[in-house]
Amino acid sequence: MLEASRSGYYAWRDRPPSTRAQADAVLRPQIRQAHAASGGTYGSPRILRELQQPVGRKRIARLMREEAIQGRSPRRYRVVTTDSRHDEPIAPNLLATAAPPTKPNETWGTDITYVATDEGWLYLAGVLDLFSRRLVGWALGSNLATALPLAALLMAIRQRQPAPGLIHHSDRGVQYASADYRSELARHQLVASMSRRANCYDNATMESFWSTLKLELVYRRRFATRAEATTAIFAYIEGFYNRTRLHSALGYQSPLDFEANQN
Repeated sequence: MLEASRSGYYAWRDRPPSTRAQADAVLRPQIRQAHAASGGTYGSPRILRELQQPVGRKRIARLMREEAIQGRSPRRYRVVTTDSRHDEPIAPNLLATAAPPTKPNETWGTDITYVATDEGWLYLAGVLDLFSRRLVGWALGSNLATALPLAALLMAIRQRQPAPGLIHHSDRGVQYASADYRSELARHQLVASMSRRANCYDNATMESFWSTLKLELVYRRRFATRAEATTAIFAYIEGFYNRTRLHSALGYQSPLDFEANQN
């Protein structure tokens, strides 16, 4: 039925694997290991960088399909965390005219996002260094009061000790425009900058970080409690994202390695 000879079949059966097949057999466990080390988040571009082997991305992608493994997948859900309907002063958008940062602690981006748990929403405030994409301050809480982003700011200041004049960019949310928050910025001589109304692109790097966090961690798990989510977020930020996650905008270096290589 197959129009193959008996001798041809036995020759095919007994033929040793090709050189390419043997190389694929070596690559498969390396791909599985790199994928597992990333928490199951890396796709073929980052796995290729992680392996540092002279093979093509399409080959890595093919082997991943054959191994039934894939990187993060998109998911959309949005909760409003910004209330810009207030009478507090609004800072100008300094990022619109400022030159891109050339070293750490020149420009920080800040924002608040949310994580679903069976106990209710857990809110996460973050401070991101826009030069290295390193999350330098963060705080978690069960409400959106000013104390939440203020705790993230104080963590960033304590860890980084920024010089006066650092640009601190946020949205127009009441938390960032509040007297308490503005007072803390002034006390450390940080310069406030705010996005245009309802324009997420003015804080795109921070939005990109939230997307990465949710696609690689939050949407892949169900958290029974806020405490469980807090533990997982801590491990992701401090154990993976800042230290080892390869960032395409940084030449496939982690934020910590990128900063270290600037010296």
